[in-house]
Amino acid sequence: MHGKTICTIVFFIFLVASFSIYMGTVDPRPYFYLLQSQPNVASPCSSTGKPLRVFMYDLPRKFNIAMMDPHSSDVEPLTGKNLPSWPQTSGIKRQHSVEYWLMASLLNGGDDEIEAIRVFDPDLADAFYVPFFSSLSFNTHGKNMTDPDTEFDRQLQVELMEFLENSEYWNRSGGKDHVIPMTHPNAFRFLRQQVNASILIVVDFGRYSKDMARLSKDVVSPYVHVVESLNEEGDDGMTDPFEARTTLLYFRGNTVRKDEGKIRLRLEKLLAGNSDVHFEKSVATTQNIKVSTEGMRSSKFCLHPAGDTPSSCRLFDAIVSHCIPVIISDKIELPFEDEIDYSEFSLFFSIKESLEPGYILNKLRQFPKEKWLEMWKRLKNVSHHFEFQYPPKREDAVNMLWRQVKHKIPNVKLAVHRNRRLKVPDWWL
Repeated sequence: MHGKTICTIVFFIFLVASFSIYMGTVDPRPYFYLLQSQPNVASPCSSTGKPLRVFMYDLPRKFNIAMMDPHSSDVEPLTGKNLPSWPQTSGIKRQHSVEYWLMASLLNGGDDEIEAIRVFDPDLADAFYVPFFSSLSFNTHGKNMTDPDTEFDRQLQVELMEFLENSEYWNRSGGKDHVIPMTHPNAFRFLRQQVNASILIVVDFGRYSKDMARLSKDVVSPYVHVVESLNEEGDDGMTDPFEARTTLLYFRGNTVRKDEGKIRLRLEKLLAGNSDVHFEKSVATTQNIKVSTEGMRSSKFCLHPAGDTPSSCRLFDAIVSHCIPVIISDKIELPFEDEIDYSEFSLFFSIKESLEPGYILNKLRQFPKEKWLEMWKRLKNVSHHFEFQYPPKREDAVNMLWRQVKHKIPNVKLAVHRNRRLKVPDWWL
C-alpha cells in the first residue's frame, strides 16, 4: 500500500516537473551542472565575444615601413610574409614600437589567438587603424627637434591629415572610431589637436591636454620592454628566489629628467651609500641594457620613479624581469588596469613619501618574505600580458590593447549615432 502511494507521488512530481520544463518555467541546467566537474576558473583577462573588426588604411610605405627599410616598395602589397622584422639593433627606439606590433597583428590574418581581425570592407569595420608610425617618425626625422629633418616629420603629419580629411569614413564619425598610436611623448606633435577625437594609443597622459587625451576614450599602452624577458626556466631554477636576489633595490638609468622626473636626482642623494641598494646613472646603450637585465634579475625590488612623463619603460622591464616594481609617481596611469590589479605585484609610494629620509628603505627591509614570494608569483603570472611579439599570442600585449580598443567602441557608436540626429549638439551642457 505504502509502495503504491510513494510511486503515485513520484509519478505526480515527475509530471509536474516535465510540464514546467516544457513550459519554460523551470531551467533544469543548474541542477545538472552540479553533477558535472567544474571547469577551470577563467583568467581575469580572458576574452569574451567576437573579435574586433578593424579596417586598416593602405598608406604609402613612407608613413610606416619605409622608416625601417628605405628600400621597401609601394608596388608590392604589404603582407605578414613580407613585413620586415623589427630591427634587433634599434636599441631604445624599441620602447616606442607599439605602432609596428599593432600593424603586424592585422597583417597576420587572424586566428583563435587574436582579439582583432582585419576586414577589407570598411562598411563592416568596428574601428579604423591608421598605420602611421608617428613615434618612429619623430625618432627618425629630427629627434633633436631642431634638425632640418624635423620638417619631414611635420610634412608627413600634414599629408596624413589631408588623406584622412578626404576619407568618407573619417568624416562619417569625425575620426572617433579611428585608432592612432602615439606612444612617444613627442609623437604627432605638430598636428595633435586635429586628431583629438580619435582613440589614441598612449603610454601616459604627461604631454597631452585634458581636452585631447583622457581615459574615457583613449587606451594606455605598456612601453615595449627593452630588456630580455626572464623565462620560467630561468626563474624557477632558483631554489629560493628571495635569497637568490641579493640586491634589495635596483635602479639604473638617466637621472636628468623633466617635471616629475626631477625626483630622480633627489632619490640618488637619499639612497646613496646603502650597501643593499644599487642606484646608478646610465644611458640606454646595447651594453647598458644587458647590464640592466642582469641587475634587475638579481634584485628583489626595482625602483620606478617618473621619467620625463609619469611612466617609463623601466616599469615594464622590471615586470618581465620578475622584479617587484616600486612605483613613485603621483600621476601615473597604467595599462589594462580595468583587468589587472597592480597592487597585487607592485608597491606604490607618493613623491612626498619617497623623499622622507629612510621611509622607503625601512618599508622594503621589513617586507615579509612570504608576502614578497606571493607578489613575485603573481608577477610571473601576469608578465605575458606585457609581451609584444609576432605572430601575437593569446592575451599578450597586442591582444590586450585590441581588447581595450573594443571596450571603447560602444561609447564611440553612441556618440556617432546621437550626433547624426541631434539638432542641438551637447544640449545638456
